Amino acid sequence: MSKPAFNTVSVSAAREKTTRQEFRELFGRCPIPDNELLGNLGLFINRQALSRLLYMHDLYRKIINVQGIVMEFGTRWGQNLALFHSFRGIYEPFNYARKIVGFDTFQGFLGVSEQDGKGAAAIAGGYGVAEGYESYLDAVLQYHEQESPLSHIRRFELRKGDASLTLAEYLKENPETIIAFAYFDMDLYEPTKKCLELVMNHVTRGSVLGFDELNYHHFPGETSAFREILGLLRYRIERSSLDPLSSFVVIE
Repeated sequence: MSKPAFNTVSVSAAREKTTRQEFRELFGRCPIPDNELLGNLGLFINRQALSRLLYMHDLYRKIINVQGIVMEFGTRWGQNLALFHSFRGIYEPFNYARKIVGFDTFQGFLGVSEQDGKGAAAIAGGYGVAEGYESYLDAVLQYHEQESPLSHIRRFELRKGDASLTLAEYLKENPETIIAFAYFDMDLYEPTKKCLELVMNHVTRGSVLGFDELNYHHFPGETSAFREILGLLRYRIERSSLDPLSSFVVIE
């Protein structure tokens, strides 16, 4: 009689964990000089992470000819913001109106609701960051700004706090805002729903809305928010082979 399937899965997961730890240690022993290390990160990025980067690139390409700014809800460590900054520098370096705005509590989840289910990560404080991390991220993004044309114009902003409140404040302060691209990675029902309600008054035809956890059983709240605000039949929900969990809609 064959062994239960879960044993095979457990062994595979353990092997994967060990392999990744060994690779992190290999990275730690990297002999590449510090002044060349950042230029050789392709040595260390794995297939999954590279696919994610390419997916974000594809989404950004869709809005190059669309007027408006870029927003991300749930920036966490800020990699996407840095990528969007680089994509702007590659494709539209002199588009000084293409501001990039990131929203995050920088404290993890402030709370969860019934719609968010009972996944292990759906708890208050989940997906937090190091204390004071927003200051570090601001410094990283400032560096990228200095490497870009028009570096005297600050074209990024971080908003700390509950995004459903800080987004409302931002739009009140900037009523002219058109949103070309909004990426939702807050995972949870209430902040996603409230931000979607606000965003939909500021999008145009061609705007892209990206979602990190639609149709994902560990975080059902994001799909519930999407259904209630946008409706499943009103928009074509598209996915990419590069990142099968994430999805997006284009406003037409």
